[in-house]
Amino acid sequence: MNHPLSHLRAALLLMLTVVIQSFAFAQPKVKVYTFEMKEEIGPSAWRLTQKAFEGASKSKADVLLIRMNTYGGMVDFADSIRTALLNSPIKTIVYIDNNAASAGALIAIACDKIYMKRGAGIGAASVVNGKGEIMPEKYQSYMRGLMRSTAEAKGRDPKIAEAFVDPDIVIPNVIEKGKVLTLTSREAIKLGFCSAEAASIQEVLRAEKIKHYELINHKVSPLDRLISFLMNPAISGVLILLIIGGIYFEMQSPGIGFALLVSVVAALLYFAPLYMEGLAAHWEIGLFIIGLILLALEVFVIPGFGVAGILGILCVVAGLALSLVMNNMFDFTLTGPEKVSGAFILVLGSMILSIVVSVIFGRSLLRSSAFQRLVLKDEQRSGLGYVSGRQTIDLIEKTGVATTDMRPSGKIEVEGAWYDAVALDGFIEKGTEVLVTKQENYNVFVRKKVV
Repeated sequence: MNHPLSHLRAALLLMLTVVIQSFAFAQPKVKVYTFEMKEEIGPSAWRLTQKAFEGASKSKADVLLIRMNTYGGMVDFADSIRTALLNSPIKTIVYIDNNAASAGALIAIACDKIYMKRGAGIGAASVVNGKGEIMPEKYQSYMRGLMRSTAEAKGRDPKIAEAFVDPDIVIPNVIEKGKVLTLTSREAIKLGFCSAEAASIQEVLRAEKIKHYELINHKVSPLDRLISFLMNPAISGVLILLIIGGIYFEMQSPGIGFALLVSVVAALLYFAPLYMEGLAAHWEIGLFIIGLILLALEVFVIPGFGVAGILGILCVVAGLALSLVMNNMFDFTLTGPEKVSGAFILVLGSMILSIVVSVIFGRSLLRSSAFQRLVLKDEQRSGLGYVSGRQTIDLIEKTGVATTDMRPSGKIEVEGAWYDAVALDGFIEKGTEVLVTKQENYNVFVRKKVV
């Protein structure tokens, strides 16, 4: 027969167990905000990081966890991400799923904790150009400084971080001269650059002794996806082509309107995401607009083609190209000449292609039935039911003078009276003698007078 005290002890133990479990479940869950960095480090990655920090702040997260797999990218944007991580008010963890190379290594060592998947690597942070060629020493020196200061800020060996960049650094039993350091997961653990290996985010959290947690995954909005799409260099090139092509068609056929609308929409799609990313500054967009104004003055006000036209083209090119790269009023310390020259090549190449395409296909496009549905017709013939007033003065074979540049539309003066006219020669300079060859109601068509 069981003693009554035994039953009492069992009951007390059961109650104690229930209380402990209740207390454990009553503990607030640790909020872990996660996002993936699996693309080239650039404007999109920087925007993603900013949005993730905003999401973590709104969610009142306790931990920000980055799942990384990148071969690197642009140093200027990597430095911006690095700075945000160093100044983060919440704990930051990076889980290297496969690669943290180059700019990715800089971002990784800016986090409080680093975990790596078995077989992953970190390092190889030398600064290279678009062809993979090593950049001059001043760029390597700058990158070494970033790596060293970042490692020091997080209590990691700055010499190891510097060896990610500099092949001249020798560390016994780690790296010999002439090679840039890249660490495997186990090497990184041994050298204090990685806390442990982990096969998943859940294992990372277990290693951090976080048992009760709420995992909040960052969701990329459709707007963010659209911005990333528009900032793709190939799409930027297409938008430049549409901007220049629209301006060209508008100049060739004054009054169309649709071509100008295409150009304006393309310009908005080009500059808006760059402005939102902090790339396109007010002065760069202003430079582009000033260029357009100068071109308009050259075309419609100033005869011939001179200083205003040349300055207009330079301003348009500079505004488009400089908006693609990070700079502080022509200070390209972080960007480097390679990316600046690449931006100008992209803009100039797109502009030249646009002009070539416009010249080759422009005339047939303007005459196509599909395009004519989008624009006002040049003529309203009486046979189609139009019955507007008629020009009573016969001007055919009469001589006059172009009172404006005709591109091809403009104004002429015949026998002291001014008329709207269209140049059949395509362009007639102001002050040139013209001969009226055709007249249809209020439409007067002229050619240069041959002496």
